[in-house]
Amino acid sequence: MGPSPGNPFGFDFNELMKMLHSQGPVNLDVARQISSVVATIDEETGQPGTEPAIESGTRTAFDEVVRAAQTAVADATGIAQTLTVPCRCADRREWSDATLTALTPVLESLAGALGSSGADAPKEPSDPGETGDAQTGDALFGMLMGTLMPVLLGVWSGWMIGQLSHHALGQYDLPLPLDGPPGLLFVTRNVDNFASQWEVPADELHYALALREVVHGAQRSVPWVRSRLVRLASEYVGAYEVQPDAFEEALGQIDFTDPEAMQTANAFGDPGALLGAMASERQAPLLEELQRYVSVLEGYTDVVVDTLGQQMVPSHVRIDEAVRRHRLERGEATAFVDRLLGLELDRRHYEEGVGFCRGVVERAGMEGLNRLWESEAMVPTRPELEAPGLWLARIELDS
Repeated sequence: MGPSPGNPFGFDFNELMKMLHSQGPVNLDVARQISSVVATIDEETGQPGTEPAIESGTRTAFDEVVRAAQTAVADATGIAQTLTVPCRCADRREWSDATLTALTPVLESLAGALGSSGADAPKEPSDPGETGDAQTGDALFGMLMGTLMPVLLGVWSGWMIGQLSHHALGQYDLPLPLDGPPGLLFVTRNVDNFASQWEVPADELHYALALREVVHGAQRSVPWVRSRLVRLASEYVGAYEVQPDAFEEALGQIDFTDPEAMQTANAFGDPGALLGAMASERQAPLLEELQRYVSVLEGYTDVVVDTLGQQMVPSHVRIDEAVRRHRLERGEATAFVDRLLGLELDRRHYEEGVGFCRGVVERAGMEGLNRLWESEAMVPTRPELEAPGLWLARIELDS
């Protein structure tokens, strides 16, 4: 059964509903099924298809450019683990599966927050006369949400990651809080489409993308760097608080007991409205810290890529500008994931990160900037991000 306006996931919702009682705070079975189908949807027909085989010559080409990029990046960053990060080519389905697995700890933190924030508690009557059927309905909604939450999160996770797989060029296109050892994963079908769309030489694009992914992989090969990213994202999503009335309204008029009715629902409600029904004041300082940290990681990447790319890629400026635009113009699916995980960076955030890193390099060279990786204490504060000299003064005093 293929996707349609009434059935965007392309499989029988009756089968999906049978999975409601699977174990875990997030129904990963549902997430994987949905992401697998969405990842293979053909953009022209709107129907699931088969992923084209990746030619051995393509794998060899990426292996070669990654090895060259890793040597250059290890020398520039001083991160020796850069050379040990594995690389492979993947199709959209493989990228989706790997990404879902690595996101599991953060998704489970989200599930824990939603499951314990009162969505499953009966609401108090809005007036003394509200009894009987009204209270029974509220209690039923709370009980039903407790059962449905894992599958709802599975649906959202699978659909969004499946959508992202049509856009991702590599594993680190988005600064996702991925758990586990780093790995470079190039979605070669998307890379080919990107080269055709922007009319750039494939070999130069391969090296430019490899360079950017290798820098991200190098950062995440430092254990505290990736653990901090996962921890901050988990704390942010763990601070969501369901507002029962708003949450119920955001889900729309869906009959959760009728699979056929659910099949016509728009991804179980409006994602934007759902986020609004989950937001809490506790998230504001957590969001600032997470965005500041990610802006530094992205700014560092931009500075290293700009330095090395100009030496190695003749059309570096044109390719890098295309990649930057690709990063900022990802569409609704990416925007939802960004907002959900606290990774919604605009041009200002990227410019702040680049400005900080360039300011440090101007004063202390790359050797000074590379002190970022010494320990978690090296993460700049908000004043230090805006005035790199303050950061340099502090780390020198600490030394």
